[in-house]
Amino acid sequence: MRMKIIDGKELAQNLRSEIAAGVASLKAQKGIVPGLAVILVGDNPASVSYVTAKEKACEQVGILSREIRLPATTLESNLLSLINELNADSAIHGILVQLPLPTHISEKAVIGAIAPEKDVDGFTPVNVGRMLIGEECFLPCAPHGIVKLIEASGINANGKHAVVIGRSNIVGKPVAALLARKETNATVTLCHTGTRDLERFTRQADIVVVAAGRPGTLTGEMLKPGAVVIDVGVNRIADSTRRKGFRLSGDADFESCAKVAGAITPVPGGVGPMTITMLLWNTLESAKRC
Repeated sequence: MRMKIIDGKELAQNLRSEIAAGVASLKAQKGIVPGLAVILVGDNPASVSYVTAKEKACEQVGILSREIRLPATTLESNLLSLINELNADSAIHGILVQLPLPTHISEKAVIGAIAPEKDVDGFTPVNVGRMLIGEECFLPCAPHGIVKLIEASGINANGKHAVVIGRSNIVGKPVAALLARKETNATVTLCHTGTRDLERFTRQADIVVVAAGRPGTLTGEMLKPGAVVIDVGVNRIADSTRRKGFRLSGDADFESCAKVAGAITPVPGGVGPMTITMLLWNTLESAKRC
């Protein structure tokens, strides 16, 4: 059996071409240009890099990007006021607040302040609730991208056993919920730091989604032969041989997993490109509803 690399860059580019066509059509037919406001509080290097990538992606598909950078000392009340202004701005169809936020600002309060109809990250309690009961909503970007990757790779999850490692509100919990929906129809086991004998579960899995935030969480000896591995982790590993002084690694040990898996996502180039792409997707969908 030949192991398959699941190319997130290729799928993301194909979807972005579709999104660009949709943006052009909406502008031609209704005179509407989808608008995305991205708020960055502070200067966390990883967040700055991610926001810059989002801005470039918006430009690529014709979406208006309004980047708002605020100092780390910004008061929570001022940030909430800004979000309320964007909620009322008809030129803005999506609002994204880059996480993490400075410790003096409540992430819960900020996310809750975003109007559900502009919550293109899919993080508000309203959209999370709608997702869980199967109603139309904006799906969280990374989990939605993971499902798209599985589908586009020709992997039929119907009736398969999927193990999700990690229970974060951003990836673990929502991807487990999406995989269990009738459209995908997988049987899902959610594992986390309290799981005893993790390997006992992963060796039963047809699909493993690893989103633990720790390199080496999943190794080849923990897999069933032919399993599909979706690696969500992005970890910086010190490497003096690299120009930047580090290399990126996923949560799965790629070399050992690749010897056993039937298909696997690389890091970088797997889930990452799909996350931003689904943000663009949601922004376009929001604009279409105007």
